[in-house]
Amino acid sequence: MAEQEIADASAGEISLVALGAEALDDTFSGELGERLLHVSTIENVMRGDSGSGLILGIESSCDETAAAVVRRGEETLANVVASQIATHSPYGGVVPELASREHLRNIVPVVRAALAEAGVGFADLDAIAVTEGPGLAGALLVGISYAKALAFALGKPLVAVNHLEGHIHAVLLEQRELKGEDLEFPALALVVSGGHTHLYIARRRGEGWAYRNVGRTVDDAAGEAFDKVAKLLGLGYPGGPWIDARAPHGNADAVPFSFAQVKAKAHRKGSAEAVAAKTLFSFSGIKTAVLRYTQVHEMGAAIEERRKRLAERPGIRPAEALEFFDKQTLDLIASFQHAVVGDLLRKTFRAAENFGAASLLVSGGVAANRELRVRFTSEAIERGIPVAFPSLALSTDNAAMIAAAAWPKFATGEFAAETVTADPGLALGD
Repeated sequence: MAEQEIADASAGEISLVALGAEALDDTFSGELGERLLHVSTIENVMRGDSGSGLILGIESSCDETAAAVVRRGEETLANVVASQIATHSPYGGVVPELASREHLRNIVPVVRAALAEAGVGFADLDAIAVTEGPGLAGALLVGISYAKALAFALGKPLVAVNHLEGHIHAVLLEQRELKGEDLEFPALALVVSGGHTHLYIARRRGEGWAYRNVGRTVDDAAGEAFDKVAKLLGLGYPGGPWIDARAPHGNADAVPFSFAQVKAKAHRKGSAEAVAAKTLFSFSGIKTAVLRYTQVHEMGAAIEERRKRLAERPGIRPAEALEFFDKQTLDLIASFQHAVVGDLLRKTFRAAENFGAASLLVSGGVAANRELRVRFTSEAIERGIPVAFPSLALSTDNAAMIAAAAWPKFATGEFAAETVTADPGLALGD
């Protein structure tokens, strides 16, 4: 039923009017008048008078519309995601305007599906959590506008969550669910996805969390490099899974890619800034190197033929497309992936050593990459440092991570102001 509602939404059967009216289902509308009279609801929650611990999380920062219900940041009751891959695939990347429109179509049925899967109603929730940023402005606004309206109508607090913090809590959530415990702290978090490549030192601060940014990309994110190289080679979208699936069939030593060290300014050598420069990433150069390799080796005709043949097979899975790849292309893909994963590994473990991390966590869409997981796990074992990854479902954008990250904020009364809005460039930590 939930899948049908989402399909109906994608077909345009839910209008903009539905965003304000149909979002309040029969259960909710029957209680609306009574609920709005309880002006002290938020104050009661802050005093701990409400004990369900249920938070509805909403995520719409890029091209997935997601809603989830999580209890006390450690138990996922529902996690529903409506993907837009089919919408953006013809363009080889996310089209912001199309993403916003799809969010408008999907958000109502996705929230309904999450509540139905969790077996709860709006009245059972303690709070609403939503991604504030970073992300696409229009996409973020859909989720924030819906969440603000819903929180106001229900008389419940709204918690604004940084998307990057959400990725960190995706790992922490599953650690509690599967092992009943947190990682050792301080933890070094590598958040690596299509839009982000960051390193954070994460520490507990009372019931909340504190983050220090100790590494970042100076240009493209690692996931963006995967997507753009895949597009350059005539692969499908998103590019990460295509490269991941094809890399094992090539020789990772065939093309000797390398990364230049991002240098600190000469007059600041030996400073904290110089130390931080050793954990800066840059992935624009390897994209150019791949392009140059295809030009020098005259691979253009083969790439266009592959692009054409794949276009004739919409929906084909990466694992089913080996026949479209020659050895030279497979070697190039394997070498590219090996180089990117190697750079991420070297700088992450360097940061872990420099900043005295007691554990390591890797999250974000690129954390689903199989070579990355294998090599990071092997290196962690050799160094004697625990490492944790989210499940594949929580590696990519989802709302469970948003609801989980919201729980510490909810517990400390850190609620969003009525003026909260989308912040596409929102930073995390010091």
